[in-house]
Formats: sequence, structure tokens, C-alpha cells
Amino acid sequence: MQKLRKLIAFLRNQPRWRLAAGGAAILLVAGWLWPSGGARDYGATFTSRRGTLTIKILEGGSIEAADAQEIRSEIRGGQGTKILKIVEEGYQVTEQDVKAGKVLVELDSSDLKQRIVSQDIQFQSTLAAYIDAQQAFDIQGIQNQTDVKAAEQKARFARMDFEKFLGDDLADSIIAKLKLQLDTNEIRLPDIDAFLGEQTAGATNAPLGTNMAPGTDTKWLGNGNPTEPGKTNGTSETQSAGAGALDDLSRSAMPVTTAPPIDFSQYAKLELLGDGAAKQQLRKLMDDAQLAKAQESLGNTKLDGTQRLFDKGFVPKSELDSETFNTQNNVLRVKTSETALELFVKYEFTKQAEELLSKYDESLRGHQRARKEAIAKLAQVRARLKSAEGRFKIEAEQRRDLNEQLNKCVIRAQKSGLVVYASDNRMFGSEQTREGATVRERQRIITIPDMKKMSVSVKIHEASIKQIKKGQPAKIRVDAYPDEELRGEVSKVGVLPDYQNRWFNPDLKVYETMVEIRQERDWLKPGMSAKVEIYVKELTNVVYVPLQAVSLARGKHLCQVLHFGRAQVREITIGDANDEFVEIKSGLAEGEKVMLRAPDTGRPEEENQEKTGEKTAADPASKEAPAAQSPAEKKPPAPGDSGKPDRNRPKAAR
Repeated sequence: MQKLRKLIAFLRNQPRWRLAAGGAAILLVAGWLWPSGGARDYGATFTSRRGTLTIKILEGGSIEAADAQEIRSEIRGGQGTKILKIVEEGYQVTEQDVKAGKVLVELDSSDLKQRIVSQDIQFQSTLAAYIDAQQAFDIQGIQNQTDVKAAEQKARFARMDFEKFLGDDLADSIIAKLKLQLDTNEIRLPDIDAFLGEQTAGATNAPLGTNMAPGTDTKWLGNGNPTEPGKTNGTSETQSAGAGALDDLSRSAMPVTTAPPIDFSQYAKLELLGDGAAKQQLRKLMDDAQLAKAQESLGNTKLDGTQRLFDKGFVPKSELDSETFNTQNNVLRVKTSETALELFVKYEFTKQAEELLSKYDESLRGHQRARKEAIAKLAQVRARLKSAEGRFKIEAEQRRDLNEQLNKCVIRAQKSGLVVYASDNRMFGSEQTREGATVRERQRIITIPDMKKMSVSVKIHEASIKQIKKGQPAKIRVDAYPDEELRGEVSKVGVLPDYQNRWFNPDLKVYETMVEIRQERDWLKPGMSAKVEIYVKELTNVVYVPLQAVSLARGKHLCQVLHFGRAQVREITIGDANDEFVEIKSGLAEGEKVMLRAPDTGRPEEENQEKTGEKTAADPASKEAPAAQSPAEKKPPAPGDSGKPDRNRPKAAR
């Protein structure tokens, strides 16, 4: 009060011109500070706050069962199957219905029954062909064993004849020199597999109760000693169609080399021949020759004595003639025996030896031929058996499949729940679910949801899906019961955008998210509409303002701040946001007032100048950003997004 009196006294003591000059100066300053054109209308404002900001996402969705039994048609065929009977929609399947096997859907099975009859006829024919092929395989195996054994026996007998003629030692040495040995190696079934180009040996399983097992078919190709099931001669491992099997096959396929000619006359000596027929025959011929020579010598001596007696007249002429005849006969016997010995040594011995060796050689080739014929014949019956087996398996599988489909024509209750008809059939061009409608393979007919566990299916926009995590809490309100608040939890987050939404609106990417309802309510039914608030996180001790107070221009987030009665454009940095507020990280302090909409400047000409680009950077009005977004555009872009300014949005006046 005292200061005011001193000020009044001071003014009274001043000259009038000073008072007039001071008043004019005050009016000029007030005119410069006061907005021209009258007071501005800044509209609604908001004082920035500091506190806890809950980030949540609000979306609408529909109630679904977390676990549901989907009943689909499993009848194959492009024409589909008609529904003969179906339980009424809304029927409550009980546990008693499940135990009793209540029929929910019955499909038309007349076409399947006709196909089963035709398939049975064809199956019986295929089964008979399969059994015939198997028996032919067994018969051919026995025949192969007989043929190979007979050929082997013939070869052994031919060798025995050769050894009998020349003797064991000489015959064995000649056979060893010529390498004419009997191949007693067993021809294994893997050789057949390699010959047929298979990758593994023993691929054929024992069909229809036979005792055959993989790797035991070699009993039909052995050297006369069939093996026991599961065993082989010489090894316990089943050979694969690799290098070993190919070597065996190539060895068995080698042609037998014909024995080269041998001069057997060199062996026509008693000291070289063994105890055989040739030695015995040669000895007999030599003995005959020696005996003939002895008789010739004796005859000559007797003839000389008879001649002396005849000269002295002691014997008649006839006796001398008789002795002369005997002597000549003895000479002929000597020549005959010598000739026989020479012919035997030069021709007969050589002929018989070569003939016996040739028979042995031919028997070896016959044995090899029998082995090769056994391989070829067994390969043929094996191929027919595998073909018949393949047809049998296909027919049996088709027969089993048709019977399974026939059983699936009657669909029984497997779990309790509420019967709901499929609602998406007409969307894809199928008939509405009802009796008489045609359903195709894998088409859904009815759904039986588990009413004890319900969920809400919501579609989350791609801008917010990165904030959604499994296990986040949520609140749910059903439109039919708005006063009832339910608790929930995110149970599933879609990995890819929803395909149905991509079909109808390719530019909008949403992800299907399931929120499980934690409480049980009798009135919860599938298909009800609901709203879900998913709590993402809670920010503590942060500054936040409404979404309407933030605008985006030239990639920057701006805010209209009231400072000393004037609107000031300020660049800010934003953080997370919910449906109402956004976090301010920098550029705005607690307690500052921000405008919720652009101020009414009343200067349309400045807006036109801004649109045409006539304002310069030095103009103070160019420092002001566009006005705040309208409530319809209240959600700002995510932090870090580089958005372009809206050229149709008006600039704030100076």
C-alpha cells in the first residue's frame, strides 16, 4: 500500500509530456503483444500429466470353443456324398450319447456298397493269380534244384569215366592243367536282385503262409544242398546287390572255355598210366603180343624138328604141312597182336581219352547252362510273383479302404457338446448343411465345441501384432451381457496374416489371435460378439497427452503448446500409446497445456500462401506446424515411422 502511494506521488510529480509518452509506449507494446484481429479461439486444451500409463489394445471378435470336434466327410470321390440323416442343430450331446454311440450323421453308402462288391470279385481273381504265381515260384525252385543237381551229377560221372580210363593221378593232372573244374559255388538270390536292377537283396517277403524269408530263396539255386530258412551256405549275412553280388553274377556268367587238344599218345605207357582201363587194356595187348611171339618161336622150333624128322622119313608129309601151317598162323598172330597194340596206342587210346575228356568238358558246360537257365527261369517267375504280389497289395489296400469308408458313412458321437452346423460351406459354393445336401471329401459338416473352454478370436492389425505376446492378460465383455466382465489370457498369436482377410482385402493385414476365457458361464455360446482389452504393458512415471494433441508433419511428431497465451509448435518424441493417450519421451514437460485441435486463426489467405509455397523460411508463420489431428485420426503412427505431412491439413496462424 505504501509502495502504491509512492508510485502515485511519483507520477504526479512528472511532467505531462512524460506521462503521455509513457502511455503511448505502453499502448504500442500492448498492441504488438495482443493478437491482431481479435482474440483467438484455441478450443479444448489438455494439461500434460505424469503418472502410470497402461498400454492396452482393444479389438472386437467372436466367441469360439477352444477345443471342438470337427466332423468332416471322409468319403472320397469328386461327386460328393449325400447326407441321409443328421442330428438337429443345437442338440446337446451328453456323455450317455457318447457311451451309446449316438448317430450324428449318416451318409449315403449305396455307391460304396456297389464298389465293394465289384472290388471283392476283382480281389478274389487277383488273390488266385497271386497264389498261382507263388506256387509257380516254388515249383520252379524245385525244378531248378533238380536240373542243377542232375547236370552236376552228369559232370561228376563224366569225370569218373575219364579217371577210370587214365587213372586218378593222370586224369587229375590233366584236368588241373586244363582248369576244367566243376563250379560248385551256390548261386544266391541277391544275384537275381542285381540282375533285375534292385537296390537291396532279399526284398521279397514270404507271402501267404510260406516258409520263405528274405535271403532264403537260394535253396532253389544251390549245389544240391538246400539251406535252412534264414541261413546260407558259407555266410550268415544276406549279400546286397553291390560289388560282391555283381562279382558272383559275372563269375557265374563266364562262358566255359573248351579244352585244347592234347596228344594223349604220349601217355600210352604203362609207367605213365594209372590203374585204369587204358593201362589194363594196354597191358593185355602187350601181353598178347608177347604171347604171340613166344608161340611163334615155339612153332618155329617145332617146325625145324618136324622138318628133320620128315627128311629122315620118320613123319609123314601131312604132319610137316600141319606144323608149317601152325608156324605161319603164329606169325600172323604176332603181326595181329603188334598191329592191335600199335592201333590202340596210336588211335584207340587217344580216341577214348579225348572222347572221355570231351564228354567231361561238355558236362561242365551243361552244368553251367543249367545254372544259367535256373537263373533265367527263376527271374521270370520271381518277376511274375512280384507283379502278382504288387497287384494283390493294391487290391487289398483298395478293398480295406472301401470298407473303412463304408464304416465312416455312419458318424457317431465321440465327445459331449453342442451340435453346430458348419457355417462356411455356402461361402465356398457348397450347399447348406441339411439332409439331402451333398458334401465333398474333407468338407466340414458339424462342429461339437467343448463348452467348458471358450475363447475369443480377434483380428490384430499388423501395426500392433508385435506388441501381442502369449500369456498377456485381457478383459472380455460380451455384447449380449455388457455388465459381465470376464478375465482372459492370450493363448495363441497368429504367425501369418489371416488368409480369409487377404482374399477379401489384400491391403489390410490382420493376424488371428486367440484369447482364452478363464471363467465358465452357461450363457457363453459360439458365435457371440465380444470386445477384448489386451493389456500389453504398464508404463510408470511417464508424461502423456491425448492422441488428438499429436500430429505428424514431414516425418516429425508435433504438438501445439499454449505458452503465455500464444500457440507454440513444438517437436516432440513419442513412445508407446493406447487407444486414448500417448507417451511423451521428450519435448514436453508435465503441466504444460496442449491444444486438442488447430486454433481458429481466421486467416484463410495465409493458408493459401502456405499451400502455394509463397512463404519463406524467415516468415514467423512458417515455424508453425499443421494443426492437431481430428478425433477420427487420433491414433498416431508408431515411434520411428516416417510419415509424410498432410498437405490438406491447415497451418496454424501466427
